[in-house]
This record gives sequence, C-alpha cells and structure tokens, in this order.
Amino acid sequence: MAKFRYRMQSILNIKYQLETQAKMEVGRAQMRLNEEQEKQQALIARKEAYIEEGRRIRGRALHANELRDNRNAVLIMDEMIAAQALMVRKAEEALEWARAKLTEIMQERKMHEKLKEKALAQFMEEEKAAEFKVVDELTSYTYGQRGKENGNGSGSDEYEYGYGTSH
Repeated sequence: MAKFRYRMQSILNIKYQLETQAKMEVGRAQMRLNEEQEKQQALIARKEAYIEEGRRIRGRALHANELRDNRNAVLIMDEMIAAQALMVRKAEEALEWARAKLTEIMQERKMHEKLKEKALAQFMEEEKAAEFKVVDELTSYTYGQRGKENGNGSGSDEYEYGYGTSH
C-alpha cells in the first residue's frame, strides 16, 4: 500500500505555527491588559488615599496650603486615571484584535485540516479500488490458468467435474 502524502502539508504546518504565535500574542495582550488594569486600580486607590487625607486635613485646624496641595493632588490623580483609562482601552482593543486574528487563523487551519481529511479519504478510496482491481486480475488469472491446465482453454471447470459431458 502506498503511503499517503498530503501535498499541502507544508501549508498546514505553517498554519499550525501561525496559530501558536497568535495564541502567544493573545496571551501577551491579556497580560498587558491585566497590567494596565492593575495600574489603573493603583491610581484609583492612590486618589482615594488623597481624598481621605483631605478629609483629615479639613477635620483639624485649617491650613490653606495643605488643602490646596491636597486638592491639586486629587486633580492630578483624576488626570492620571483618565490617561490610564485610555491605556486600558487601547490594551482591550489590542486584545480584541489579537483574538480576532487568532480566530481567523484557527478557521484557516481547520479548513486545511478538512482538505487533508478529504484528500486522505480520496486516497483511501483510490487504494481500495486499486486493491480490488489487483484481486480481480489475480482471480481472473487464476481462473484462466485452471482452464489451461484442464485443456479446454476457457478457464471453465465444468468438464473437470463432469458437467456438460455426455458419458
């Protein structure tokens, strides 16, 4: 039996490599998103600390400089949180892009796997037909040889067993 060789195996191998790379890219994008979200949470916690400090300052004797510094720190934190929110959105978009790319690559790989399965099925059918042909030829040859041995040349065994003879 001949060995099956998929003629586009190299393309399928490349699809497997691309899928692996895309999975790694999704993982990196997810890690980046997690890092950006952690930074955002840290900034929010820092802002909350400044707000709490402002409450403590207002609870005791008023110091205008401390209040102004605290208010400025809270405003700066608002700006930093807004900037970080933008970074989080960018990281989310990068993650979605990486996921979409992975999905596309997986679909292409699955398509090539289906083509390979169809090619294998066709190969198996061809091999089966070829095997059947060989068996058929062998049977015909054997039948013909038996007839020659019996001397009638027709390959028929009817005379050997007494059929069709008038003794």
